[in-house]
Amino acid sequence: MNKQPSRERVNPAQMDTTPRRRPSWIKVGAPSGETYDWLKDMMRSKELHTVCEEAGCPNMGECWGSGTATFLILGDVCTRRCGFCDIKHGKPEAIDWDEPERVAQAVKAMDLKHTVITSVDRDDDNLGGARIFAAVIRRIRALQPGCSVEVLIPDFRGDEEALRIVMDARPEILNHNLETVPRLFARVQPSDRLEWSRAVLTNAKKMDKRVLTKSGIMLGLSETLDEVREVMRMLREWQVDILTIGQYLQPSRKHLPIERYYTLEEFAELKTYGEEIGFGWVESQPLVRSSYHAVEQVKALYRREDK
Repeated sequence: MNKQPSRERVNPAQMDTTPRRRPSWIKVGAPSGETYDWLKDMMRSKELHTVCEEAGCPNMGECWGSGTATFLILGDVCTRRCGFCDIKHGKPEAIDWDEPERVAQAVKAMDLKHTVITSVDRDDDNLGGARIFAAVIRRIRALQPGCSVEVLIPDFRGDEEALRIVMDARPEILNHNLETVPRLFARVQPSDRLEWSRAVLTNAKKMDKRVLTKSGIMLGLSETLDEVREVMRMLREWQVDILTIGQYLQPSRKHLPIERYYTLEEFAELKTYGEEIGFGWVESQPLVRSSYHAVEQVKALYRREDK
């Protein structure tokens, strides 16, 4: 009998699991509506996953209601176990080589002008699933010409060959989230390494200087504002173009606790600071997640003479 993937992230005995009252400015509505229902049915019919559902994104109702979704490829079971993430972890199924066709068909059915593709970590594959990312990009190009593609990729353990496979398919935006400040890396994402993330973001620019690079961080995991500004400066040194900053929301008591809620004023101040140090676009609000307003970002910033 196959063991079912586990959602447990950290030992609850080692954490303060006392619930913290959410401030009044953090309100998440239940997803609903005709477009939401149609999109949900289509995803099921094509046996596709979205990170919106698997990770419990607070913007799912807004995005799905407007016909936008972030596709989660390479299955719904991650080979890593991060303390903040609600995606299942364990031993995943074999890579589905027909998945790129189904994703592209969904993009065409939705008549998308921009789409975001992300994945679980697949450390069981020697290239981390990079070949599926590339195949998805190419099938979208074939079935929905003119649709721009953003890929939110894992760190591929810093493997340059895996990154090259994705970059050769020419995504408009190459996104890889740092998630937190360096001091908290080992606690928040124990299987990740800061040097792997740096390799992804800096090598992407070296491979194609025209690609927009993007990253994101969460607030509320005991980092200080000075550490946040420091990591923002570090990302600019890596020539990252787009930054997303959002409030961490604890999925369950088995996940890392929320140490504090940041105010709307603090998010606004970080947005201003990010723009001052050179980011082309900064999304900084409590409910911001990686693909929030992604289509606006590519429209405003992306230029490619030979596209």
